[in-house]
Amino acid sequence: MKVLKFGGTSVANAKNIALVKNIVANSKATKNIVVVSALGGVTDLLLNTATLASAQDNTYKNSLKEIEERHLNTIKELIPVLQQSKVLSKVKSELNTLETLLEGAYLIGEITPKLSDKIVSYGELLSSYIISEYFIAEKLNCSYKDSREVIKTNSNFGKAIVDFKVTNTNCKEFFTAVPEQIIVMAGFIASSISGDSTTLGRGGSDYTAAIIASAIDAELLEIWTDVSGMYTANPRIVKQAMPIPHISYEEAMELSHFGAKVLYPPTIQPVLAKGISIVIKNTFDAENEGTLITKNKNEQGKTVRGISHVEHIALLSLEGPGMVGIPGISKRFFEVLSQANISVVLITQASSEHSICVGVSDTDALKAVEIVNEAFEYEISLGKIKPVIAEQDLAIIALVGDNMKRHQGLSGKMFSTLGKNNVNIRAIAQGASERNISAVIVKDDVKKALNTLHEEFFEDNTKQLNLFVMGVGNVGTKFLNQIQQQRKFLKENLKLNIRVIGISNSRTMVFDEDGISLKSWDEKLKGGEKADKQKFFENIQKLNYRNSIFVDNTASAAVSETYASYLKNSISVVTCNKIACSSEYNNYKHLKDLARQYNAPFLFETNVGAGLPIIDTLKNLIASGDKILKIQAVLSGSLNFLFNNFNDQSTFHDIVKQAQEQGYTEPDPKIDLSGIDVMRKILILARESGNKIDIEEIANKPFLPEESLATTNNEDFFASLIKHEAGFQKMYKEANDTGSKLKYVAQYENGKASVGLQHIPKGHDFYNLEGSDNIVLFYTERYPNQPMIIKGAGAGADVTASGIFADIIRIGNF
Repeated sequence: MKVLKFGGTSVANAKNIALVKNIVANSKATKNIVVVSALGGVTDLLLNTATLASAQDNTYKNSLKEIEERHLNTIKELIPVLQQSKVLSKVKSELNTLETLLEGAYLIGEITPKLSDKIVSYGELLSSYIISEYFIAEKLNCSYKDSREVIKTNSNFGKAIVDFKVTNTNCKEFFTAVPEQIIVMAGFIASSISGDSTTLGRGGSDYTAAIIASAIDAELLEIWTDVSGMYTANPRIVKQAMPIPHISYEEAMELSHFGAKVLYPPTIQPVLAKGISIVIKNTFDAENEGTLITKNKNEQGKTVRGISHVEHIALLSLEGPGMVGIPGISKRFFEVLSQANISVVLITQASSEHSICVGVSDTDALKAVEIVNEAFEYEISLGKIKPVIAEQDLAIIALVGDNMKRHQGLSGKMFSTLGKNNVNIRAIAQGASERNISAVIVKDDVKKALNTLHEEFFEDNTKQLNLFVMGVGNVGTKFLNQIQQQRKFLKENLKLNIRVIGISNSRTMVFDEDGISLKSWDEKLKGGEKADKQKFFENIQKLNYRNSIFVDNTASAAVSETYASYLKNSISVVTCNKIACSSEYNNYKHLKDLARQYNAPFLFETNVGAGLPIIDTLKNLIASGDKILKIQAVLSGSLNFLFNNFNDQSTFHDIVKQAQEQGYTEPDPKIDLSGIDVMRKILILARESGNKIDIEEIANKPFLPEESLATTNNEDFFASLIKHEAGFQKMYKEANDTGSKLKYVAQYENGKASVGLQHIPKGHDFYNLEGSDNIVLFYTERYPNQPMIIKGAGAGADVTASGIFADIIRIGNF
């Protein structure tokens, strides 16, 4: 014999009930007991109707009419016309009785638990009868049995306790004698010894099925729902969640306790002692194997089997010096909660005995605070115990697995993973069985926490990075193109799954929670909402994704001022914008400190040398114990391009214009030609070497005329270059006459930094520097005479974009 239970979604309408019939008809068991829930949504509708009636609200009649239409329409869709009369007559009769009960509640203006049970029982009574008649009409060997005749309980209305002795006897006698192959019964409902309708509480239909399966020693209990078994996490929150093919009773109970909605813990208890297997299957994908739940399922190599959570939790903390060494405090605490019928979901106690922390439902929080403070009023008045307060809007997340106790470091791995993503843990609990590690977190962090842990424990070490990109000019566009090109490679070879969630330019911004298509991002951005830096940040904060990275491809001072907000929220920052790191030293240090404090990488490799690994190399030298003695560098790709191409056959104006058009200079070329850009770069290198220095301390020897430096727009600037062409030609001639080349050089040594145009003779490392290349010479204690040299392309959208990309990959590998 086999018991099959079908939930509300499985019997929500005629189409779904037809699927149920096919599943039952194809069962190979000698006898099938089919337990069904009310039509989807009808139980809630009945409760709401009863509430309206007891409040003497006439609109309860509209709800009643909706209930009637749902059932009558289902009959007309399922049962052939010639066989409808009998079924319609029976159902209408039951609905008339229901109407009478509701009228009674309306007249007296209240509803008792006993009356509520009677009213709500009509959902399962009607659905089970209709389904049985449909099976019979479809020529199945089927009969109907009223569950109230076999399942007996006490009179605790709303959540009745089963009398197993009587119930087991009733079940054995009936199911042994009944001749039909299929017996349809209502879930959730039972009756007291005196014959009153009772209900079995939350998960009651599953419980009904388990009670019957246990009583008749069924070979299997099948629970049919709208998902293909139990998953490694809630698939509605974690898109990458996977079905669990096989799991133990204990693991299933733990996962169910912490929010796995496909199963309710009491369901398992009646079949647990009998060793009866349970299978969770999908009514809408009947061929899927689902999840098999058996005794002692210990797969080798499997540690964490699932990650679950329960929301709407409040924490109560009883603490104070008067608790230490005093027997009976815990007993009084839990006793007062028990007497108020408040269920404790989680318990944790400090070894010092100074505090006890418990998790309860949010709905019970205020009541719990009141009764506990009342119970300990004397101790509170003496200052021995602090008044209890409730911390609400929390949730519990839990790692579950039978084999967790055999593996070291799981809790450390769990908490480290959460910490890296700024998920603050409010309380921790781990049972002696080590089958469950639970943590209380803020409710808003649930999605991020579940996805982060699932990625860590189930996704073959694939790490998802969520990017929010501001600035899609030359560099930003190249950057997005590079991500699109390399996405598959990164996923397959580096186990990095990169998604762009938000994009903004100076006019519009756009977000897509599932990732923006990089094939059509520009079109989507055109139709985006108005750009707003603050709102951009708030959207990232609200989404609260794990491994979030803010990418700044702008040259905006206003954007650089937002970095601290991102870092404080454990959102990494990657930027080619040099303003923040070359701002006042205290601001630079503050950002670096925030990055460490909130475990949010702050990377700016492209601030110096575009895609060249200059800053990364410098960091490695310092980290390995080396000390920087001197830095000499050509750090402006644009200036190097200018002086490599400028000669007596060209004009300085034309070369600057060419550099701007090819993307070698900033949008405002004066930033490069004034030396400010190079000053920022040598400043950043000096600071990354461990020195405290500000930009005002750097000596700058400008080569531009004062008139050019004083211009306020590009048009006037370029006009001034034409005007002073003779001076530029003179600079070139002086260098050329001595066999030297003009190079704009930055230097740092003995706490002093300078930038300026120099004549570089033949044989110098800078002499043959071509195109827009950069070069840096690091003289260190390990490289005192022959410096470490880094040389290569130091300007251009492609290499800058690749430098940003490299920083993102570094974060992915942290």
